Amino acid sequence: MGSGGTPPVQVDPNDAVLANAQRMIAQGRATFRNDTFGDEEFWTGQLGLDRTLATLSPRAALALGVKVDVDALPSDVVAALKAGQVNLDDPAVTQTLLKAQAVIGVHAETQADGSVCNVGITCALCHSTVDNSPAPGIGHRLDGWPNRDLDVGAMIAALPNLAPFTQLLHVTDAQLRTVLKSWGPGKFDAEVFLDGKAFRPDGEPGAALIPAAFGLAGVSLHTYTGWGSVPYWNAFVANLLMHGKGNFFDPRLDNAEKFPIAAANKFGHIQRDEDEDRITPKLPALNIYQLAIDAPKPPEGSFDKDLAERGDQLFSGAAKCATCHNQDRAEAGWPMHLASDIGIDDFQAKRSPDERYRTTPLRGLWTHVKGGFYHDGRFATLLDVVNHYDTTMRLGLSAQDKAALVEYLKSI
Repeated sequence: MGSGGTPPVQVDPNDAVLANAQRMIAQGRATFRNDTFGDEEFWTGQLGLDRTLATLSPRAALALGVKVDVDALPSDVVAALKAGQVNLDDPAVTQTLLKAQAVIGVHAETQADGSVCNVGITCALCHSTVDNSPAPGIGHRLDGWPNRDLDVGAMIAALPNLAPFTQLLHVTDAQLRTVLKSWGPGKFDAEVFLDGKAFRPDGEPGAALIPAAFGLAGVSLHTYTGWGSVPYWNAFVANLLMHGKGNFFDPRLDNAEKFPIAAANKFGHIQRDEDEDRITPKLPALNIYQLAIDAPKPPEGSFDKDLAERGDQLFSGAAKCATCHNQDRAEAGWPMHLASDIGIDDFQAKRSPDERYRTTPLRGLWTHVKGGFYHDGRFATLLDVVNHYDTTMRLGLSAQDKAALVEYLKSI
């Protein structure tokens, strides 16, 4: 081992620290997959999610991007699915899936009479997908993968009572549904519930792509615009977006000019008695679990190895990518940049406290090519991204250089 290096890892089976880490990972996984943080009161009690699900067929749910956990299904149901013998047009099948807790990111309770009640959502709804092993949209869980099929806006727009949102945003029901339906698959606009800005100056929706929740170990700032750490954003989402029951403090949201809706509703000062807080005590284990989810390795044969090797050299050299990105390592420190630094508009950056864009980690890019790249998917392909920087930074890359960079990015 060289000076300052890390010695080989040796695990003591009696190591209390290791035992604690394993316990927290298990607890965090359960929270990530199953915990609604008490948000049933909002999604069922106010919006009527249970009523929508009562008439929603599995086919319609899958079309919205909802995923089904094959490991939660009985073996005979899996066999029937593979044989095409399950009626995907029958809403009763949806109820069966909910009772089995097989609908990823949706948690429901079953009453004595067998009916479904108290439906809420979990982290996994947006930040998990499946491997489509027996059928499209049905398979083994892939935690941390962004669900770029999930049409969150269309899902919310299908709910019977949107009054809590229309009253918050001071818009009509029709206006709200128009905004929600504009997002499209794989996107969500967290900031619209803070600033009310549903569309960019160019008329395009203000929604951003659902980000990956893997490969976050060593990443100091979460979200495309660096709102805060991973635990911070977990608390933000659980309280303000999922509408769970917890405590949340962020005086930056008192800025009425930047965040008029958040300031008026005191979103930065949510307080509950400790014994009523169903979010804060679970954040440590949730954070540990997320940090333990490594970025998936690209499948064998999914990229050209020779070109990728050449691209690796360009990444650290002529292409100047390493000026901001640390290749396959974490983006540590304070990796924030002005919009002018990266050659794009500042609409999304201006919606954040620091008014900058964060350097996005690159590992596992191959898992979420659907929906495009950058925070809003404005670049359809990796080549489009490379072309943008070639033009913006006047790199003078050849077509061969660009192709090599793309293959390298696919290999990380």
